Amino acid sequence: MLTIEAFSLYILICVLAPLIGAFTLLFLFVFEKRIDLIEKEKNEIALENELQKALYNQLNQEIQPHFFFNTMNSILSLARLERKEELIYSIETFSKLLKHKYKTNTTFITVEDELSYVISYLDIQKIRFRERLDYQIDVEPAVQKAITLPFLIQTLVENAFKHSFEKKAGKAELQIVISKQDSMLCILVANSLPNEEQQRSSDDGTGLSNISKRLNLLFPDDEKFLGITHSNDWTTVKVLFPLVYQIDLKE
Repeated sequence: MLTIEAFSLYILICVLAPLIGAFTLLFLFVFEKRIDLIEKEKNEIALENELQKALYNQLNQEIQPHFFFNTMNSILSLARLERKEELIYSIETFSKLLKHKYKTNTTFITVEDELSYVISYLDIQKIRFRERLDYQIDVEPAVQKAITLPFLIQTLVENAFKHSFEKKAGKAELQIVISKQDSMLCILVANSLPNEEQQRSSDDGTGLSNISKRLNLLFPDDEKFLGITHSNDWTTVKVLFPLVYQIDLKE
């Protein structure tokens, strides 16, 4: 015969068992939904990263045809002027540049390697402009191996030719200064002979806008700066972004 205590315990179990079962099912349901939500967020982040990577690569490709087109124009000018020795040297220099460019396919590059493109381009332009062109490159040793965007410096140099040197007569002077400013990499490209179009415009339609977009993709949460100043017959473009020596890009 059941005692009162045993009977009371039996009744309590009968009452609590459905409640415990219901709470257990509710917990499992919420837990499963949470797992699904985490998985969905993970997939969305992965998709966003892939889209940003694809967009970055697309923006990077926009620069290259512009650069190659300008270089071929320089070589064509030498051919029309029948400056054969300079033409041969330009083609050899351009071939080396192409070989160096397609040796690797990266989304970022060291300052040192980027400048190798720029110097090859300036060597070709030096043949075209002769004594009219004078350029100076000043790079702090500490930033030689720092990371920059492919064709960033190259684009700024091309803009100097496109908006200034090719449109106005006179001495064409170009200065490139790359240094460390606190925790930032500072790139300055200055050119003489700015024309009215260059003074009015803060962007050439592709180049600077492209650089800004790529910087935002590589450093979305970091401080950045891209600006143009005009003073004393000079135009200066200044670019600032985090000074880093390695970027861990997630595949």
